[in-house]
Amino acid sequence: MAAPVSRPALTKADYAYGEVRERIMSGALPQGATVSQEALAAELDVSTTPLREAMRRLSAEGLVVLDAHRDARVAPLTAEEARSLFEIRQQLDPLAVRLAAERRDDTDTARIREAAASLEPLDAGSGLAALEAHRAFHAALYRASHNDLLIGLLDGLWDKADRYRRAALETREDSPDDRARVRAEHQAMMAAVLDGDPDAAEEHMHRHVAGSLGRRAIAVLGGD
Repeated sequence: MAAPVSRPALTKADYAYGEVRERIMSGALPQGATVSQEALAAELDVSTTPLREAMRRLSAEGLVVLDAHRDARVAPLTAEEARSLFEIRQQLDPLAVRLAAERRDDTDTARIREAAASLEPLDAGSGLAALEAHRAFHAALYRASHNDLLIGLLDGLWDKADRYRRAALETREDSPDDRARVRAEHQAMMAAVLDGDPDAAEEHMHRHVAGSLGRRAIAVLGGD
C-alpha cells in the first residue's frame, strides 16, 4: 500500500486568511462591514500578527480595505468595478479557451471532464461549494492554455468577481431557461476545447461571458 501523501500544515496566517476570505465570499461579512482585527483575532484564536498578514493578502486581492489604525473594512461592490471586470473578461476568457483548444493535453482533458462533472446550476441559495465548482470548471479550461501569465491574470479576476456573481444571484434567480442555457454553453465550450476547435471555443466563450452573472451584476449595482 502506498504511503499517505503528507501535506504541509496550515500556518496561522493561512488559517486566518481562509476563514476571513470564506466569510467575505459567503456574505457573512457583507460589503462595507467594519472588521475589528483585535476582536476577529480573538474569535479565530490567533494573535493579531498572523491576522494582519492575512488581511494584507486580502487587501492585495481587493477584498478588504485597510485603514491607518487596526480596523479593516470589507471592500464595497461597485458598478464601476463590475464593468471593468466584465470588459476584461470579454477579452481574456475567449483568448484563454482559444489557446486551450490548441494546446490541451491528456491531463487537461481529464481535469476539464472532472470539473464539468461537478457543476450544478447556481441560484440564490448556492453555497461556496457550488460557486467554487463553477470557478474550477472555468479554471480547468483556461489552465489548458499553458500560458502562465494569462492564467495568473484570470485567477486574479475570479478572486474579485466571485462576490459580484453572488450579488447578481441574490437579486434575481435564474429561470429554468437560464439554467439550461448556461449548461448548454458549458458543454459547448468543453466540446470545442476537447475537439481542438479554437474558433468555436472562442465564439462559445464570447456568448457565455455576454450572458454571465458578471454582466448582470453591472445592472444590479446601477451601472446599466
